[in-house]
Amino acid sequence: MTDTAPSPVSTTNSTRALTIAALGTLLTLMAFTAPLATINSTAADLMSDAAGRTWILSSMSIGLAAALLTTGTVADDFGRRRTFALGAAVLAVGTLISAVSPNTLIFVSARILQGLGGAAVIASSLGIIAHTHPAGPVRAKASGVWGASVGAGIALGPLLAALLDRWASWREAYVVLAIATVALAIAAHVLVEESRSDAPRGLDPIGALLLATGIAALLAALVEGRQGWTAVTPIVLFVLAVLLLAAFTVLELRSATAMLDLALFRHPPFLAATVAALATGGGIIALMSYMPGFVGTVLGIDALGAALLLFGWSATSVVTALLARRLPASVSGRTQLAVGLVGVAIGMVMLTGLSENATWSRLLPGLLVAGIASGVLNAALGREAVASVPAGRGGMGSGANNTARYVGSAIGVTVVAVVAVPSGGHSAAALTTGWNTAALVTAAISILGAVVVAVSRTRH
Repeated sequence: MTDTAPSPVSTTNSTRALTIAALGTLLTLMAFTAPLATINSTAADLMSDAAGRTWILSSMSIGLAAALLTTGTVADDFGRRRTFALGAAVLAVGTLISAVSPNTLIFVSARILQGLGGAAVIASSLGIIAHTHPAGPVRAKASGVWGASVGAGIALGPLLAALLDRWASWREAYVVLAIATVALAIAAHVLVEESRSDAPRGLDPIGALLLATGIAALLAALVEGRQGWTAVTPIVLFVLAVLLLAAFTVLELRSATAMLDLALFRHPPFLAATVAALATGGGIIALMSYMPGFVGTVLGIDALGAALLLFGWSATSVVTALLARRLPASVSGRTQLAVGLVGVAIGMVMLTGLSENATWSRLLPGLLVAGIASGVLNAALGREAVASVPAGRGGMGSGANNTARYVGSAIGVTVVAVVAVPSGGHSAAALTTGWNTAALVTAAISILGAVVVAVSRTRH
């Protein structure tokens, strides 16, 4: 199941489309990671308690994971440019509300809205690339650029927020991102040609509602559960999530216009790409989401220093993703995914063995190794997400793949939070021991993902 060559598109139009798609992904990831470096000042300004801090970091994931698959299908059927531009507009509105939020509730609600808009941008971006870049070396190069935009967004979001927080306040970062996203929505409408699938599957509104609410309930349960797993709220949310997702599965199996063809999970390339995305979220992204808070609390590194450390990992991934197109065609996408996950695991193992007296230089080698592997992984994920679904369904492939990434991230962040903050206390020694354990656990998640990817061989 690979995409056939799309309709001929001029070099100028394909370059414009790739630029817009990559910038959309970049701005979405910048918005997603912006609070990582400024969580302390943001929470203090909004007067957030411990639960509020958790929601600040997790809320955009809920919007992203809940809407990625739905918006990907909508993009394929009703227009990728239209979905992209509308998603960018919603992202801009959510970002602007974040900038002026007076309290935690409004800020968290705005972050969920950001996630909904960002989902439309990310899901349609790979569909736009698949339409304008034929399968083969041309698409491999474009996928490398898209993968680099993922790493660049992760790198620049915390850095922008930390710099503006030092100069003015954390709010200015959201104003800058909102203005840039409005400009992007206009540019997409003007510069990108409209495209859609030649064989639309039709809307599946009940399936979309069940999936969105089911994933939202699951992620909300994970967030609330960190305050106490035996409390009524997380238990009710978990039960609700199971019921909604079970109903979604039954509906998709019986529907002629299913939003997600569940038979794809029997297709090894799709399974490999989905598992790799899940392991990426549950592994390196989860650990890196925790790192800025850890180095600030235990190692005494300020917000800008934490953002620069994160930059060391993600900027390295940008360079590697751009170079990944030079890998020989004989190295399959499945091999790149498996090797990338193993490399990420090696980098995370190198981050273990810390003491409370460690300095930033002790973390740098592991971050660079993980960054190199992450670049290979991001480039391959972008390409395999499209190549593993039927022709013309690139938006659905992108939506499914990125849904797995952000669900994995939410689960991984919860696992890291539980492991890294032991019940023995919040002393520097205890938190350092927790970090070392969390790095090993996330490395194990990456290795497990690599094993599943490696055995997902196409059956003949």
